[in-house]
Amino acid sequence: MSAQGPVGFIGLGAMGEHLAGAMLDAGYELAVLDARAEAMEPIVARGARGCASPAEVADIAAIVLASLPTPDIVRAVACGERGVREGSAVRTFVDLSTTGSVVAREIAATLAAAGIDAIDAPVSGGVAGARARTLAAMGSGPSAAFEEVRPMLETFARKVFYVGEEPGQGQIAKLLNNLLSATAVTITGEAMVVGVRAGLDPATLLDIFNNSSGRNTATTDKIAQQVLTRRFDAGFRLRLMAKDIELCASEARSLHVPMLLGSLVQQLWTLAAVDAGDDDDHTAIVRMFEEWAGVRVESPGGGADAGA
Repeated sequence: MSAQGPVGFIGLGAMGEHLAGAMLDAGYELAVLDARAEAMEPIVARGARGCASPAEVADIAAIVLASLPTPDIVRAVACGERGVREGSAVRTFVDLSTTGSVVAREIAATLAAAGIDAIDAPVSGGVAGARARTLAAMGSGPSAAFEEVRPMLETFARKVFYVGEEPGQGQIAKLLNNLLSATAVTITGEAMVVGVRAGLDPATLLDIFNNSSGRNTATTDKIAQQVLTRRFDAGFRLRLMAKDIELCASEARSLHVPMLLGSLVQQLWTLAAVDAGDDDDHTAIVRMFEEWAGVRVESPGGGADAGA
């Protein structure tokens, strides 16, 4: 793999450290950057080259991937001062973050003016999926550029989807997926709180859901593993989920599509984010429903069988 030259990777946080690690394991030579020097140390210790700016990464690598927390940070890394667009070697920028289509189109247009292709390829599956290399990646942008980076995405994604040529189409697919995921957590959390308030055992109730038509990703995994156990550490921050659902609602508004249920879900996550700490996990939204009802969704023996 290294024969093709170094690949850039910017953002070595909870997700990025595992994605970059997967690429190293696959034989890619990496030039890396993170705002925190300590985040770079394990990857550099494995042979990656540490850099001081996005432009330096883009001076070394023809393809630069980024995994970053917010649209503003992605915009600054790609297009700001000493950003990727100022690099002398880069010809393709791949954004693995969740930014929304507006920012994706803005970045694509700015980079195109510098002769750089932009691929938005957000990933889904959380930290656990990144660690297990079972993510789903959904990309859009120039097809030839996407096919060139597909093998890189396949080092950490079990499924890689090409959504279309238009910048931002991958972002829309990701946001809609996150809306469904967020809705599952909120409605399951509400249902569990009602059941506990009625005197039902939460582990038994969860087993019923998982063997009935109410089964969803929250009942099979998040509630059992994170709420009943009181761990609340699924690996995706509550405020980031709130950000993603607001972006999804904004996409619907821009398309003049009413999203009544989605708008209610967005309001619930915004409300939860008001009192959330910076590091609170998204599964902690259930605590808000617990407080309203005056109960705790917990099991003395830990979580229910997630595979039930």
